[in-house]
Amino acid sequence: MKDFLLEACVDSTASAEAAHRGGADRLELCSGLVVGGLTPGLSFFRQVKERTGMRVHVLIRPRFGDFCYSEEEFAVMAEDAKAFVEAGADGIVVGFLQPDGNLDLSRMKRIRELCGDRHLTLHRAFDVCADPFRALGEAKELGVNTILTSGQRDSALEGAALLHDLVQAAGGKVDILVGSGVHSANMAQLAAKTGAKSFHLSAKKEKDSAMAYRKSDVHMGLPMMSEYTIFETDEREIAAARRVLEQFEG
Repeated sequence: MKDFLLEACVDSTASAEAAHRGGADRLELCSGLVVGGLTPGLSFFRQVKERTGMRVHVLIRPRFGDFCYSEEEFAVMAEDAKAFVEAGADGIVVGFLQPDGNLDLSRMKRIRELCGDRHLTLHRAFDVCADPFRALGEAKELGVNTILTSGQRDSALEGAALLHDLVQAAGGKVDILVGSGVHSANMAQLAAKTGAKSFHLSAKKEKDSAMAYRKSDVHMGLPMMSEYTIFETDEREIAAARRVLEQFEG
């Protein structure tokens, strides 16, 4: 068994295949990575599973924004989680907060039940919760397997001190998966500062659109983003990150 784990967050089949070739251990599958990730489609999940054969954890997030969901939104999320588990997902990635900033325990418990024996990750909703150590304790009690976190800062390097304390407090009962701003150049530093053994990155690179005809003054979404720039996982960056972790394993 490997001591260290490398998870790649991907939102396309091309990115999933690049992560696989680069040596990632596991995928977090989503759509809309440029807005932090949204629930992917079932057909996309099946294609990635078939093409890579990798462990795939599926993000359940119906919209951009906060993690305080309406009853209607939660109903959709629960149905999606159940569908992905039945389709063969190896894990579900999700997070729910109450208006006061604490974990929504009843909804987390419901998803834990729907997951059965599959892996459950509490995502970066954790990074905007009111009390990270209370949330960690509650996650342990709920049977959450992994917490994806930047240490409640914009980047994991900024949050390294809290990440270190969370790793210690988790005591091996919950895996602290370090994410946000993680790349091969800082992974050794993060491992040393935090004591964590699991790392999450997208390793994005820009790819120019295949479109020859372009209408640059029309935007389909965020006006600051070009419709003709595509982001894909860089196989070489994943491989570089893998080599860093292998140095620690050795």
